[in-house]
Amino acid sequence: MTKKSRARFVSKHQEVFQLGAAVLFLLLVGVYASLTGASTASLTSSAMWLLIVAAAVGAYMAMNIGANDVANNMGPAVGSGAMTMGWAIVVAAVFEALGAIVAGGDVVGTIKGGIIDPDAISDPALFAWVMFAALLAGALWLNLATALGAPVSTTHSIIGAVMGAGIAAGGWGLVNWDTIGAIVISWVISPLMGGAMAAAFLYVIKRSVTYRSDKTEAASRVVPVLIAIMVWAYTTYMLVKGLGQVVKVDILVALLAGAAVAIVVWWLIRKPIARMAMRQDNSKDGVNRLFTWPLVCSAALLSFAHGANDVANAIGPLAAIYEAVKEGAIATKAGTPLWIMVLGALGLSVGLALYGARLIRTVGKEITELDNMRAYAIAMSATLTVIVASQLGMPVSTTHISIGAVFGVGFLRELLKVNYAKMEAVVFAGHQGADRAEVEAYLHRFEAAEVREKKRMLADMKRRTKAREAAEGAVFAKKEQKALKKAYKKEIVKRSAVMRIVAAWIVTVPATAVLAALLFFIVRAVLE
Repeated sequence: MTKKSRARFVSKHQEVFQLGAAVLFLLLVGVYASLTGASTASLTSSAMWLLIVAAAVGAYMAMNIGANDVANNMGPAVGSGAMTMGWAIVVAAVFEALGAIVAGGDVVGTIKGGIIDPDAISDPALFAWVMFAALLAGALWLNLATALGAPVSTTHSIIGAVMGAGIAAGGWGLVNWDTIGAIVISWVISPLMGGAMAAAFLYVIKRSVTYRSDKTEAASRVVPVLIAIMVWAYTTYMLVKGLGQVVKVDILVALLAGAAVAIVVWWLIRKPIARMAMRQDNSKDGVNRLFTWPLVCSAALLSFAHGANDVANAIGPLAAIYEAVKEGAIATKAGTPLWIMVLGALGLSVGLALYGARLIRTVGKEITELDNMRAYAIAMSATLTVIVASQLGMPVSTTHISIGAVFGVGFLRELLKVNYAKMEAVVFAGHQGADRAEVEAYLHRFEAAEVREKKRMLADMKRRTKAREAAEGAVFAKKEQKALKKAYKKEIVKRSAVMRIVAAWIVTVPATAVLAALLFFIVRAVLE
């Protein structure tokens, strides 16, 4: 057996194992739901079957959320090398489950974001089927997106599905179009905010550390401050979002608490980090190693907050169905039983363990090359953008923000590389006629120089070049400069990945809406 055929054999058997494990998990969920339903005397036979199937579909939705959404938290850490894929899956699975169970809250809003008006549906059974169609449509869409390697918003998936099923059940007037309009605007705002903030953080790191001649000395001063800023952001984030379902904390109190914790952490770590920095090589790789543990901790905390918040996309509709079949009532807010919370938590972890690696690899490695400093900028951008957006009442997507941050880092790298290539061209132009050793020595000094010194050296080279061009003509033609810029773009940001992901974002809400409407009509036709 050749190496290629052996790889295909292993891949095929791995797929069979993944599918078998997923089906077994869903069957076990259905069995448990049947036992739970049997303990409720008021359930009819049809209501019992609805609950069993809905529980399995809710678990299927939770699995797809775990497989797709977790890449936002773990992708940068894995792509940068701060964590291995295996450890990322273990850490994420544990913290996603903890977040869902500990901080998922006692009450989950079933009509996500006020998408439809439940008062327009008077029949509890009809309402339950609307929620069922929405849940199944959202899960199917996420499954397809994961198979295509496209990280999409799980929140937008369920929102579109609820909208489509609601329209099928009660008409266009059932939908809150203002909310839908705000969501459409967020498609643009979320990635732009995330990208701009990530690029800004990375540029600050470069100017304050990696563009310095003595990088280790600069890192010993700057890295403790950067880690303290991360602690401040994550403490605030956990109080506002991660524990938001359990305790309500005012944003000002959260910011002050975060600042207090950050100051304490800075005071504790500044000397150990400084000593560690001075032991590293005077290089970018040496500085990168200082960000490893902060990235691991940030990925774990983001997973906890994600489990606490996005588990509602799976168990919210399921809680509504349970309330409808158990009490015969339509609940805009449904008290969520512990077994449903645990089901959601297990679904997130199982989906992540079985299928999460693909999307983690897409976010971490297939868009642009990441290192620890770039991953730090992405994590900070995602956290701060969500905090700002939530306080402004903007319905942004954490997926869009995180992926936008990866794009922002990649495009900043592209811009800096192109600018550096232009500077190198100026250096070569100023050294026309010089031997190779002289040019390479100058380039080495240029690369090691700080920003002000680079500017001075470039000004000197430009004066030389102008004098030579006046006598001999231009050294580099415009065509050559354009070809160089295009080559760097291809190398740094993969346009095919960008286009695939953006296209998936745009079609998520309409696709899930149409799918949910079709599923609702099919269900109603079968029942009638």
